[in-house]
Amino acid sequence: MTATLCASGAVILKAGKNAPTLITEAQYDQLINQAEAFINTSSRYDWVTNYASIPATTKQILEDAASSMAAIALINYDMSGYTSRTESQVMLDVNWSRLVECINLLRDDKFRTFIKQGS
Repeated sequence: MTATLCASGAVILKAGKNAPTLITEAQYDQLINQAEAFINTSSRYDWVTNYASIPATTKQILEDAASSMAAIALINYDMSGYTSRTESQVMLDVNWSRLVECINLLRDDKFRTFIKQGS
């Protein structure tokens, strides 16, 4: 499957400059696809299928959520490049916080109403 909500570059950016580098584009797609499934299921809405009808600003929130979740998986894949466990833990914590904030927003009925008005 092709990644829809974000590109590998967004995942790399969120995982930081010390993130693992020996990962293929297919592996990035796998992490992003898993994130997309989580986002759809958590918010009870298929953002991937309806992506074309979503306003650009909402797409940025979806990119934020997907890249944060995929970055968490990437960081967990290999922490050896980080200068310390503390550095990798901070990266995990920041990405987790962003993911939770985005999912809470995407679950909110008021947010969906706002999106429909903006389309």
